[in-house]
Amino acid sequence: MVVLAHIKEQFRLSLGSYGRPRMTEELKEMGLNVGHRRVGRLMRENGIRVERSKKYMVTTDSNHAFNIAPNLLNRNFHADQPNQKWAGDISYVWTREGWLYLAVILDLHSRRVIGWAVSNRMKRDLAIRALKMAVALRQPPKGYIHHTDRGSQYCSHDYQKILRQHGFKVSMSGKGNCYDNSAVETFFKTIKAELIWRRSWLTRRDAELAIFQYINGFYDPRRRHSALGWKSPVAFERKVA
Repeated sequence: MVVLAHIKEQFRLSLGSYGRPRMTEELKEMGLNVGHRRVGRLMRENGIRVERSKKYMVTTDSNHAFNIAPNLLNRNFHADQPNQKWAGDISYVWTREGWLYLAVILDLHSRRVIGWAVSNRMKRDLAIRALKMAVALRQPPKGYIHHTDRGSQYCSHDYQKILRQHGFKVSMSGKGNCYDNSAVETFFKTIKAELIWRRSWLTRRDAELAIFQYINGFYDPRRRHSALGWKSPVAFERKVA
């Protein structure tokens, strides 16, 4: 069956992450006249399903003496244009060598990952490397919001110095409130469900390469988001431009 063949191929290209809604939108864009029910039935009958598992740890160290910025974002994650609002955070991947930490910067207009870095230690240079990648990619104008939690990596003098140099308005979440940075939390939930939790990682390098492939080969250019009208972050930015 042609539809089933396309479902299997798109499931492979999505790294096994597309469930019924995104799969249906992908097939429709390819010109196939299919509905959610038919796609869901074909996926069920052929054992095509997303599998998930979990492992948790705490990554925010807010017990420090650095200055805390006010919450300018105030849970308004909408941005009309790129570079109006950025948000960053740090998460983790368990490997047999130990933890690998992942820092990202998202442009809240499209939820595109514009900066990221990994390290075996959760130090301030990890967050700084992700920020420098984003700045180099976007060359952002001054006066726009940069939002994070109040962890020591983001409150450090070195990180704040870079933000001042580039004219960002600094915004930070309330203490212990993950909802204040839920856009980045959603990204981490997505990459863990679609990539990290789906296999065991032998080495940190294995995980790093897979994260690179996921972000640059799938999430930014291909992954469809319901909040973006089922477009990928890159396609959504092109539409605005």
